[in-house]
Amino acid sequence: MTLMTAPLPPASVPRSRTRTASGSTPTESSPEAVPSASAAVLAEVLAAMAGPDAVPHPDQVTAVAALVEERRRVLVVQATGWGKSAVYWAATAALRRAGAGPTIIISPLLALMRDQVAAAARAGVRATTVNSTNVGDWDEVFEALRADTVDAVLVSPERLANPRFADIALPLLARAGLLVIDEAHCVSTWGQDFRPDYQRITRLLTTMAADAAVLATTATATATVAADIAAQLGEQTLTLRGQLARASLRLSVLDGLNAIERGAWVDDALHGLAGSGIVYALTVNAAHDLAAYLDSRGHVVAAYTGRTDPAERTRIEDALRANELKAVVATSALGMGYDKPDLAFCIHVGAPDSPVSYYQQVGRAGRALPDAAGVLLAAPDLEAGIWEYFATASLPNPDHATLILRALAAADSALTVPALEATTGVRRGRLEALLNILRVDGAVDRAGGGWVATGAEWAYDAPRYAQIAASRRADHALMRDYLAGARCLMQILTDALDDPHAQPCGRCSVCTGELPAPGRSPHPETVAAARAFARSRPIEIAARRMWPAGTPGVRGRIVGAEPGRAVLFGPDPAWSELLAELDAPDAAASTAMTTAVVDVLTAWARDWPQRPVAVVAGPSAHPVRAWDLAAHVAQVGQLPLLAPLEVRGDPMDPGDVVSGRDAAAVTTVTTLLQRIEVPSSTPSGPVLLVTDRTRTGWTLTVAAARLRQAGATAVYPLAVQRRP
Repeated sequence: MTLMTAPLPPASVPRSRTRTASGSTPTESSPEAVPSASAAVLAEVLAAMAGPDAVPHPDQVTAVAALVEERRRVLVVQATGWGKSAVYWAATAALRRAGAGPTIIISPLLALMRDQVAAAARAGVRATTVNSTNVGDWDEVFEALRADTVDAVLVSPERLANPRFADIALPLLARAGLLVIDEAHCVSTWGQDFRPDYQRITRLLTTMAADAAVLATTATATATVAADIAAQLGEQTLTLRGQLARASLRLSVLDGLNAIERGAWVDDALHGLAGSGIVYALTVNAAHDLAAYLDSRGHVVAAYTGRTDPAERTRIEDALRANELKAVVATSALGMGYDKPDLAFCIHVGAPDSPVSYYQQVGRAGRALPDAAGVLLAAPDLEAGIWEYFATASLPNPDHATLILRALAAADSALTVPALEATTGVRRGRLEALLNILRVDGAVDRAGGGWVATGAEWAYDAPRYAQIAASRRADHALMRDYLAGARCLMQILTDALDDPHAQPCGRCSVCTGELPAPGRSPHPETVAAARAFARSRPIEIAARRMWPAGTPGVRGRIVGAEPGRAVLFGPDPAWSELLAELDAPDAAASTAMTTAVVDVLTAWARDWPQRPVAVVAGPSAHPVRAWDLAAHVAQVGQLPLLAPLEVRGDPMDPGDVVSGRDAAAVTTVTTLLQRIEVPSSTPSGPVLLVTDRTRTGWTLTVAAARLRQAGATAVYPLAVQRRP
């Protein structure tokens, strides 16, 4: 499809004096040099959005004039809260008055779209959206575009790949007056939030009229990213880059706390911090766990992650905006675009993998406040692994790409994602991300409910992707400087964004030596409460349902273990003494360990449809400990203790058992099936299977399958530790 911009009538005022060409670093210009017509519209829009006393920034005036009077391509790099949206709403209003068509805004997040539509209404601009949550409204939106009763339409970059949108919407938008690329750092492969679908936008640019007005905006562009965006927009792009430091933010960094102490610190801090804010966690599970703990302590909070239902996301966003919540405990799913000018604080439990990502998130706070807190609690037990994962997770794996392309080429019809996952062994998340990259590159496409190969050649650009990975690891080094407090925290962030105005802020914990309450350590009573809560959480051992494809003698659905329970997950600091014991040489279980197991068992027993009729010790690299735990559970529960499961050959180490659908999984499960034997006297009825550690669950799965074959009607696995 071709996206064109209809030429505007000749401007009634002379052209403005522009500031700089792309890639340069401008200085402030005089608003007197800007045509009065566009400046007047900007003043109207700002008054409607921010009040009658709002004064435009010189760069706002320059940008609007360049778009309206000269129909140039403009890149605006300015701090969060500076007023980038006012530029495109003012330009839209002015262009519409001049008879131009509607504005197209490419916006990456649904939360951002909702806020932008509300802001447009305040500015007197009629805006609507086309996104995955309002498919039922698309016909109405398209009809409004035909009738020219809509001033702006917001779409996600992914919509550009939707056949229905491309076939119906884009022709209707052929007379668009302005194209806006919001959060434009997503265009650049050097940006932290690079999204492959954004590449479709730059391809549209090549088909637009030479005098088409285009605006790209971002708050987080390094000099490299800005130059990349400007180059994609065109040689004559006007780049307006301002100071990125946020004077209202009081940044602090705190290290040396374990996971329990970090939760306790947030608990104490929420009692003292004014207003409402966001608490960021690195993972979905961490966000839910922390939200549950804070809720148990009387704080009004909600968890918000990529798994949160869209309707619930909207409810949470609105509740936070109305100060009905003290905090939202979120992953990066609540990030760029969420607009709450009076957000009073952002606390990070664990650091994002780059200063740019951190700046994006902490920049949510203090947009309309004189003082806001941005606190980062370092989590070295989590950060290194997560950072390394995300350094390469979004980059294509050439071997996986080859597997996918071969599978699609060999198929007689379109393959669904589950079918591709089963055929290639590539995990779902990476598979979907790679399919998206291959689709943008033209190598694959959707067909019905599945995927097909287009026949176009695809080559892996190894040098380019190696550079990207190296760039991201360089960001890790900068983030480690931030965590160490090597110098002014705000200066580290603005230096990372290549801000020429970067300088010490005089407000952060490095500049002042001060930390917000509760200071360097949470109260001991709060730590005790956090530890008790962490120990009370049920840790589930998920039941494996399908045998690895190709395993000799078994196939399809597994008749084996029910979902089980564990005392702790991973290196849980709430159980430091049990972790030390688990790592020690094989020996009888301590009283602390047996007590913890019985406590979990007691809580879990309420959910059993039928009480176990016997207890058995599962295969373990520490058979003495596993047997002792099973014996103690049998004694407390007054149940028969069966002979332990026998393992032919060397002792089993569940930590060495691999997972997945590849050849290694087949080999491992085949070996387990050959080596594990169950007691001949297995009774009919549920059996409790006890061990010290489990990792992938394959050892417990095979043991449970053997017990079911021997007569058990159900198997309940119970372990001390579920390892990640």
